Amino acid sequence: RKEELQEKLIRSEGWDLVIVDEADRMSASYFGGDVSYTKRYQLGQKLGQVCRHLLLMTATPHNGKEEDFQLFMALLDGDRFEGRFRDGVHYADTEDMMRRLTKEELLKFDGTPLFPERRAYTVKYDLSDQEASLYAAVTEYVRTEMNRVRRFTETDGRKRNNVGFALQILQRRLASSPAAIHASLKRRKERLENELTEAKLIARGKKFDLSSSSELLSDEVLRNIDEYGEEEVEEFEEIVSTTATSAETIEQLEIEVDTLRGLEQQALRVLRSGKDTKWLELNKILDDDLMIDNEGIRRKLIIFTEAKDTLLYLADKIKTRLGKPENVEVIYGGVTREDRRKIISRFMQDRDLMVLVANDAAGEGVNLQRGHLMVNYDLPWNPNKIEQRFGRIHRIGQTEVCHLWNLVAADTREGEVYARLL
Repeated sequence: RKEELQEKLIRSEGWDLVIVDEADRMSASYFGGDVSYTKRYQLGQKLGQVCRHLLLMTATPHNGKEEDFQLFMALLDGDRFEGRFRDGVHYADTEDMMRRLTKEELLKFDGTPLFPERRAYTVKYDLSDQEASLYAAVTEYVRTEMNRVRRFTETDGRKRNNVGFALQILQRRLASSPAAIHASLKRRKERLENELTEAKLIARGKKFDLSSSSELLSDEVLRNIDEYGEEEVEEFEEIVSTTATSAETIEQLEIEVDTLRGLEQQALRVLRSGKDTKWLELNKILDDDLMIDNEGIRRKLIIFTEAKDTLLYLADKIKTRLGKPENVEVIYGGVTREDRRKIISRFMQDRDLMVLVANDAAGEGVNLQRGHLMVNYDLPWNPNKIEQRFGRIHRIGQTEVCHLWNLVAADTREGEVYARLL
């Protein structure tokens, strides 16, 4: 994203070979009939112009969209793959340009597998009555707001996209934990209460725009959200989830704030009840025989979440569960790179660090192979991230069988999707 570095690259002498790791992030896609190029894709195009040979490497499956995949292949051969995609007609053979192997197919020189065996378990659990009631209430709020925001389709696409993104965040945090949805509802309610107070002072009863243009994310940012680091994504999500609203009048905003007050109180009751069924399932996993080695010592475990509120909530509960705060560390977007390196180093070397709770700030490009046990407490909405997470332990040099537990709530939208995928 630094233009001065890209200009320096273009001015440089030709390179014999450029190797790009995690090349799947150089993505482009068709959006509304037009091609949307990410900044990393544009960088890939520039790299292709200044080198004789370009090697793209990735362990992430493509998204299954042939048109997007051919845009990706155009980085290697624009003459063959560029041009408007026509389903069933526009297709080019990639056999002479691509080497595709699964981990199971990779062998050492002696013919033995390069990667150890991997085992994944889907852990289904039923929401309690209180949790199911909260799930239904928040889902209905999201559905109602999504129906209202459709009227911005023609008049204000930016606002529509921001409100839609905000509601998507709420739905994800609802599936994450009582702590996450309560904190999210509380922050959204408090921010909109402030907006309501200010609006009453400025324009009583008149039509106004609650989401100021400075706080709304551009369509380009929303389309390219995967290009940003976890810390930036967390900041974007916090801004949008607390400010973007479909309300246009004071009366509409009052109704939404009242709804949020009720939902926040309902979420607080669930949180204080102590009946977090998802946590209870994790608690059972912590007692699994695989968690203890032959010497009776607890093995290292990585737990992946999405929402930072859930991450901190889990870290506190696990510290209490194990009885020693030093047994648990966390990695999320707000942890500095230096502290992140120290935590990873400690995880690899210190036997006292038993549990690492992280979000996708530790989901890519991080070596955690000292452990071979992982739990997806929150499943990402992008299934490719599941493979990226598992790759933190299931990697070259790992000698143990790797085990992964995926927690899935039954009778929820998310649960139905993942039950099919997993």
